[in-house]
Amino acid sequence: MRKSYRVKKEKEFQKVFVSGKSSANRNFVVYVLPKKDQNHFRVGISVGKKVGNAVRRNAVKRKIRASLQELREQLSPDVDFIIIARPSVALLSFQEINSNLQHVLKLAKVIKK
Repeated sequence: MRKSYRVKKEKEFQKVFVSGKSSANRNFVVYVLPKKDQNHFRVGISVGKKVGNAVRRNAVKRKIRASLQELREQLSPDVDFIIIARPSVALLSFQEINSNLQHVLKLAKVIKK
């Protein structure tokens, strides 16, 4: 996923946290902030130290990015959203992460119908 699709700056993360709405399931929390006049969605991924060491955290982030790559066509273009992985994500396979992510994104109304 290209850098233009990512929320990178701390200020942008905080704006989504403070002004956005949250949705959650057992494995993920998603904060969504609608943004008008945006060509494509932007996503920030947060995986805390409770998930595991750096190798495990990076593996989780790669799986989340791969999942989002598969869902890219279904995602609303006019939103910024942050995905926070809970510690239980470390034990899941790619298919489980993918289905859990789809579920929470539908709850957050980020996936277009």
